[in-house]
Amino acid sequence: MYSNTTKNGAMSVNSKLTRRRFIKGVIFSGAAATTGTGMYLAANAQSGQSAAERLVTLNINGRNRPVDVLPSETLAYTLRYKLDMTGTKIGCNRGECGACTVLIEGVPNYSCSVLTHNVKGKAVISIEGVKAADGTLHAVQQAFIAENSPQCGFCTPGQVMSAVALLNNNPRPTRSEAIDAMSGNLCRCGAYEHYINGVMRASGQLA
Repeated sequence: MYSNTTKNGAMSVNSKLTRRRFIKGVIFSGAAATTGTGMYLAANAQSGQSAAERLVTLNINGRNRPVDVLPSETLAYTLRYKLDMTGTKIGCNRGECGACTVLIEGVPNYSCSVLTHNVKGKAVISIEGVKAADGTLHAVQQAFIAENSPQCGFCTPGQVMSAVALLNNNPRPTRSEAIDAMSGNLCRCGAYEHYINGVMRASGQLA
């Protein structure tokens, strides 16, 4: 039998093969984690669930959408990569920046921190569902344009969703209430005042 090392300290053939397999696994895991694929592949391999068990119907923007969802899959991932609804942005991917905000039963949520399986039977509204059926922009979207709120625009979908949720529940918020409601959305460009002005304009309190 081969020992782990030879007399001069070199690795044996068996040890090298084991180490090579290990390194390959690490490289695959690292690369896959970067793309978001590895986690889902690993979950799929470990779950032992069939495709039929994973097939769920989601209510997205008023439509029922059947989709194959893995147990550990987030709503942000499902929207972007399964349903091709790329308006929802993935920024921090850990529930801090707000770029992936959607409405679940009217309440703003970070979709990167919500498992897709947990929204079965619930109404989900993404940025694609905010405008009217004829394509007319929502008052919040129009107000953000008027106030030059978007700079790079990456955070804008989440900002829109938070503002829509606020005005749905409080049509004429004070500026302080607007700031509080929008505080969960980070803007790397620092356009916070523009977004708050947009909320106030959309509520009819800023001409």
